[in-house]
Amino acid sequence: MSPARNLTAPAAAPLVKFCGLTRPEDAAAAEAAGAAYLGAILAGGPRLLTAARARDVLGPRRHSVRRVAVFGDQPWREVVIVAGEIDVDVVQLHGARAPEDVARIAAESGRTVWPVLRVAATALPKEAAALARITGHLVLDAHVVGQLGGTGVALDWSGLRGALDALRNAVPDVTIVLAGGLRPANVAMAVQLLSPQVVDVSSGVEAAPGVKDPALVQQFVMAARGAAEMQR
Repeated sequence: MSPARNLTAPAAAPLVKFCGLTRPEDAAAAEAAGAAYLGAILAGGPRLLTAARARDVLGPRRHSVRRVAVFGDQPWREVVIVAGEIDVDVVQLHGARAPEDVARIAAESGRTVWPVLRVAATALPKEAAALARITGHLVLDAHVVGQLGGTGVALDWSGLRGALDALRNAVPDVTIVLAGGLRPANVAMAVQLLSPQVVDVSSGVEAAPGVKDPALVQQFVMAARGAAEMQR
């Protein structure tokens, strides 16, 4: 299955992204387990990497997987330059960014852009539809004061269904990337409730911050795929 494919049918198995990678061996294990996306953090926190280290961890461009660099509040020009230095496939944008800033990064970088919506309750931020129309992608993550991600805090999946249905009606082709507190034990429920095209995990498969547990990595992929099979 191609990582770039937009899977919109509710019964389709979501693609899996392993984020917060800090070691090449963890990236290799995630890819071998079936990951479609590998992510490195350049936004701060315990999994923060330099651009050079991110390039080493993610490895070169290849058809088998897409590579994601996660940025915070860096100026848009810096985002574009660093994304080019690493030669990533996807730029993921945390922090508060206006739609026009996101559009500029997409245009100047020439890369797929994933804006992150930090969801506090059961309503999506007001800019959700505008960002979805600009990029075709949205990441839903939990809003935790003072942190941009990797918190292990889950969203209210059941409570979000109405808001997400409304967004999909407004922007039918949007690809939803679900993050926030996912782990092998709960990803199936999240998939069944919200039918995301991509599930994004970091701390939920770790033995320590930035150190992935190969067994949990395998269990996460199997659980995400199994949830889709249960819906068929």
